[in-house]
This record gives sequence, structure tokens and C-alpha cells, in this order.
Amino acid sequence: MKKLFFWGAALCMVMAMTSCKSNESAYKKAYEKAQAAQANQVNPQGTVTPTQQAQQTAPIQVTPVTPTQTATPQQATADYNNVSVRTESVSLVSGNGLRPFSVVVGSFRLQSNAQNEQQKLARKGYAAQIVSSIVDGRTFYRVIASTHDTKNQAAQSRNALLGTYPDAWLLYQK
Repeated sequence: MKKLFFWGAALCMVMAMTSCKSNESAYKKAYEKAQAAQANQVNPQGTVTPTQQAQQTAPIQVTPVTPTQTATPQQATADYNNVSVRTESVSLVSGNGLRPFSVVVGSFRLQSNAQNEQQKLARKGYAAQIVSSIVDGRTFYRVIASTHDTKNQAAQSRNALLGTYPDAWLLYQK
């Protein structure tokens, strides 16, 4: 008896849910009818409605813009004041010595990985160096591709390396 009552209630609920379903095509027909009425509507003064005006507009002509002045190398001066620089206290592990600003192309927890990267850079003609830095109690070995006296020089060098090392960053030695 309980099963019969349960199945009967379930059937009634299914019937109730399906009978309330909206008819999508009725909404679509009403929308299209309203759009057609709006497109054909003319004001009593005989003026054109905004919908008709939008349909009657002339095509837009596009003319290319040509630059009036081209930049020469003398005029193009880059401003590197907004380039971010990390400041760390580092000690030289391998290399010839550091200047105040350096371009870091890799940071490793193992010194052997840093040495491998240093050798790759040396084959490409860079005077790569390795420094160690302690950050949050952990030692990191930073691979430096180039070292410079000014921030502008270091930023230019970093920009040249970004194609090969997209995560390259500037280091200022404390």
C-alpha cells in the first residue's frame, strides 16, 4: 500500500512539473512581433524612429592615421625609474666581483644547479657569477648574468635577457 501511494504521489508531482513548463516559441514569436512593430513605427509628424535611422545611416569611411614624426635613436630615451629592484645582502660564491646593481636570471636551492646555469651563460659569452643569499632562514644561490654600476644599465641588460630569461630581475647589493 505504501509503495502504491509513493508511486502515485511521484506521478502527480511529475505531471505537475511538466504542465507548468513555458513554451519558448511563444516568447520568441512575441519578441519578433514587437521588433517588427518597432521597426515599422512612424511618428505622427512623419519623422523616422531611431531604429529606422540606424538602418539608414551611411557607411563610415576609415582613413589611416600616419605618424607625423618618427622617433630617432637620439630622441628615444628610456626611463628606468619605475623598474623594481630587490635589495639583499649577498656573498660572492663564484665570479669576479659585484657592482651595486646585478641582473639575476636564476635562483636555486642547490649550488650544483646554479653552477650548471652559470656554465650555460658562460658558453653564451656572459661573465656569469653566483652569489648566496639567506632568505627566511633558507640559502639560495642566485645566478647573475651581468653586474652594473647604475640601475639604468642593469635595467637595459635585463631587458636584453628577458627573451631567454623571462623571470630575470634586478638585485641591489646591500
